[in-house]
Amino acid sequence: MTPQSTTLPAQRTTATTTGILLPAISLWWREVVRFYRQKARVVGVIASPIVFWVVIGSGFGTSFRSANAAGGQHYLEFFFPGALTMIVLFTSIFTMMSVIEDRNEGFLLSVLVAPVHCSSIVLGKVLGGATLATLQGLIFLAFAPLLGVRIGLVAFLLIVATIFLISFALTALGFIVAWPMDSTAAFHGIINLFLIPLWLLSGSLFPIAGASAWIRALMHANPLTYGTEALRTQLFPDAQGTMSFVLSFTVLAAFGLVMFGLAFVVANRRSTKPAA
Repeated sequence: MTPQSTTLPAQRTTATTTGILLPAISLWWREVVRFYRQKARVVGVIASPIVFWVVIGSGFGTSFRSANAAGGQHYLEFFFPGALTMIVLFTSIFTMMSVIEDRNEGFLLSVLVAPVHCSSIVLGKVLGGATLATLQGLIFLAFAPLLGVRIGLVAFLLIVATIFLISFALTALGFIVAWPMDSTAAFHGIINLFLIPLWLLSGSLFPIAGASAWIRALMHANPLTYGTEALRTQLFPDAQGTMSFVLSFTVLAAFGLVMFGLAFVVANRRSTKPAA
C-alpha cells in the first residue's frame, strides 16, 4: 500500500468532520445573534421567572414549611432551583420556534438543498438553543447570593454542566415538536399541553416526598425532575434531598442523548417544503 493511499481515510474523516461542524457552528452562531437582537424576548425570558420566584416564593413562604421534605428551607430557597429550571425550560423550548420561522421564510429550505449533512442542522439548532438557555440560566443564577448561597468552584462547574444538559435535552425536545410544523400557533398549542405539566411535576413547586403516591410516580418518571434535583443538591447541599447527584446527572444525560437521537431521526424522515 502506498503512503498516499494510507492517508486517504484520514483525509476523508477530517473532511467529513469539517463538513458537519462548520455548518453546525454557523447555525449555532446565527441562533445566538438572532435571539439577543430581540431585546423584548431577552427581557421576557429573564423577567418572568424572577416574578414567579419572588411572588410565588413570598406568597408561599410563610405557609410552606416541611422539615422532612425540604430540609426546613424557606420556600424562596426551595423554589429557586425550580425557577432556574423554568427559565431554562422556556428559553430552550421557545428558541426552537426559529425552526418554523426559518421554514416559512425559506431559509431552512435553502439549507436543506445545500450540500450540508442533516446532522449539521440538528446539531447547530440544538446547540444554539442550549447555549442561549444556559446563558439565561447563569444570569438567573447570579441571584443565588441573595439567599445566602455560596457556591464553590466545583459546585459551580457541576451546576453549569447540569444547566447545559437540561438545556440541551429540552432544546432537542423543542426541535422534535417544531420540525414537522408550519405554524407557530400550533407549536404553542402543542407545547402548552405538556410544557407546564412537565415543569409542575419536576419537584419545582413542591417536594417529591410530600406528594401523593400517583403524583410521586409521575414525578419520578419525569426526566426534568432529575435536573431540578441535581441543581438543588449543588445549590443547597445541606438540605435533605430524595436523589443523589450522580443518579440525577446520569438520568439527565441519558434523556439528552435520547432526545438528540430522536431529533436527528425526525429531521431525516421529513422533507421540508417551502411555505405556500
